[in-house]
Amino acid sequence: MTELVAKKVQLVTVTDDQDGQRLDNFLKSRLKGVPKSMLYRIIRKGEVRINKKRAKPDTRVQTDDIVRIPPVRMADKDQSEPLVGSRIQNLISSRILFEDEGLIVLNKPSGIAVHGGSGLSFGVIEAMRQMRPESTFLELVHRLDRETSGCLMIAKKRSVLKRLHAYLRDGGMDKTYQALVVGRWKGKQHRIDSPLQKFHLASGERVVKVSREGKASLTNFKLLEHLQGATFVEAKPVTGRTHQIRVHTQFSGHPIAGDEKYTSREQNEPFKALGLKRLFLHAAKIEIPGIDGEKSMVIEAPLDDELVSLLVKLRRTS
Repeated sequence: MTELVAKKVQLVTVTDDQDGQRLDNFLKSRLKGVPKSMLYRIIRKGEVRINKKRAKPDTRVQTDDIVRIPPVRMADKDQSEPLVGSRIQNLISSRILFEDEGLIVLNKPSGIAVHGGSGLSFGVIEAMRQMRPESTFLELVHRLDRETSGCLMIAKKRSVLKRLHAYLRDGGMDKTYQALVVGRWKGKQHRIDSPLQKFHLASGERVVKVSREGKASLTNFKLLEHLQGATFVEAKPVTGRTHQIRVHTQFSGHPIAGDEKYTSREQNEPFKALGLKRLFLHAAKIEIPGIDGEKSMVIEAPLDDELVSLLVKLRRTS
């Protein structure tokens, strides 16, 4: 038995909030639950058209474009099996810190990716789209590593996404992280201005290293507290490179506790013995500039209980 997701040809007019969206993402928002393979197949076969012309998956739709979407047939099994279970949905819902008509900010849990891919069937954005089937637009404003917790922004409008991307690009938005690094990091403030480059190991694993051939990368660090065998710090990345804070702390000689990629097993062992089971890196605060003279909006995400518990234990032994 099968079900028609789209029972007849649809002619959909692109709105202002959808302007600039990739065609494949536009279709995903219209045909929720349809496998990606099917979406790409109907695009490739020319069944999806923009203003009566064939298009590619990465074609950007524009305001007032007319998109032709053919009838799509899909098995009931695919429709009835939820992509994201209720436990994950409830967890994500409980961690929403802020929401208005254009933006959601949530305290992303450690261990959940921001999006699916690379062997992951879902991430935060897929969960949010499943939880909000009535929403025609939900897009990640930025990304956090899977093991990093804290402030994650999701735009509900294309106009909001563009504005926030401009702030991120032009340095108008401040993001503050908190991290526990290995050893006693001397000095109250540190500025690490070291270029970073991505590499792929023979196993296929991606790593980032400081390299002269890399992209310019700058992170400012501030000492918060010296603890037993560790230092609690604040990090403000000026640029937004992959694994930037993690690699800059490693380069300084003080990698982040719980980091299985950039911190050695011997360095992690004392923290693991105290109960740390994750990367101690948390996106603690974002400051978003106001519009038309309004004050900046500041959103803070509290540290998870596991991280607070570790700090308490380290203070007792300091």
